[in-house]
Amino acid sequence: MGDELILVDFWSSPFTARVRIALREKRLKFESVEEDLVSKVKSPLLLEMNPVHKQVPVLIHNGKPVCESTIIVQYIDEVWRDKAPLLPSDPYEKAHALFWADYIDRKIYSTAKLVWTSTGEVQETAKKDIIAYFKVLESELGEKSFFGGNMFGFVDVSLIPFTNRFYTLEKCGNFSMADECPKLVSWAKRCMERESVSKSLPDPCKVYDFVMGLNKKRQSQQQ
Repeated sequence: MGDELILVDFWSSPFTARVRIALREKRLKFESVEEDLVSKVKSPLLLEMNPVHKQVPVLIHNGKPVCESTIIVQYIDEVWRDKAPLLPSDPYEKAHALFWADYIDRKIYSTAKLVWTSTGEVQETAKKDIIAYFKVLESELGEKSFFGGNMFGFVDVSLIPFTNRFYTLEKCGNFSMADECPKLVSWAKRCMERESVSKSLPDPCKVYDFVMGLNKKRQSQQQ
């Protein structure tokens, strides 16, 4: 009998997408259990498995929960180390990869969200900030195919789910990612050639429609 893997998931979440990508990179079979985040009513499974943060993703491995996307991806890599390793074995290179994954966690989503949920000066500041953060990441990528070199790895898994928000950022912020960060856009296209990535990321237009729908709902509730 093999490992039982259940992912408490949400289709548009870049954080759950990280876990889907990591599992597919390792060619692991898993069951995806969709959480209804729109209604904001937490399922009994989520409340039981992540009682502290009550957030997705949660990976349930043989009945035991692992929470927080970056921690989950690292856990997957350590448990199934013999299958397509994502983190380098060298301690310094591993620390370097974890540093950039932490940078992504701290900078990208919260700033990007302000671009599509705010207006005026707040939005303009967020737009400048998110472009600056992406440029820092582009500088780290340099001329490499992937962040770790020639091999798709941990930092790529951490960042690639946010690229299907590029369309939403461009529409709401009125700028072009291809103009601002062409190397990052080319990197994203290379990543999308991987089945683990293409199968795990929803259509950018569908994500945009979803985000705009949430914005309208939020605005109507504030009136």
